[in-house]
Amino acid sequence: MRKWIFSILFLLLTFNSFSQDLMGERIRRVSGSKKSVYFDSGIFHNGGPKRKSGLKAVRHSYTDKKGYERVVFDFTSKEIPRVYGNISSGEKKLYIDLFDTDLGSNMGSFGKSKFIDEIKFFPISKDSLSIEITFNKIVNVDIFYLNSPGRLVFDIK
Repeated sequence: MRKWIFSILFLLLTFNSFSQDLMGERIRRVSGSKKSVYFDSGIFHNGGPKRKSGLKAVRHSYTDKKGYERVVFDFTSKEIPRVYGNISSGEKKLYIDLFDTDLGSNMGSFGKSKFIDEIKFFPISKDSLSIEITFNKIVNVDIFYLNSPGRLVFDIK
């Protein structure tokens, strides 16, 4: 009995130390319109159904007047695919998982950005794409999507 209790206690402590604290993170649902609610950490998702799509372009623009840089992910579908992501201010990174999405073969150069150092694409499988965006400083991000065609929009300041 004593061995059994110690084994369970060991497993609980081991799994707890290596897992992500989802209860400590705020989980946000991505809106279908701009809300101007900026955050620097937490989890986000669109809650959408599985939808086959392809990422065809990533573009950006910055204007001093608006005070933010807009980064847009353009998709081949009318609506965005299922999206889960996490912004980590400690790592200065944004992680995005796009389900049932493939990486377009004609992705051009992203160019120079005010806030982004690099974007890495990880095609996990034919139908799954992970993206890692590294920022050059701690940023705040407003995330929303647009339809017809599907676009995932990040306003960064």
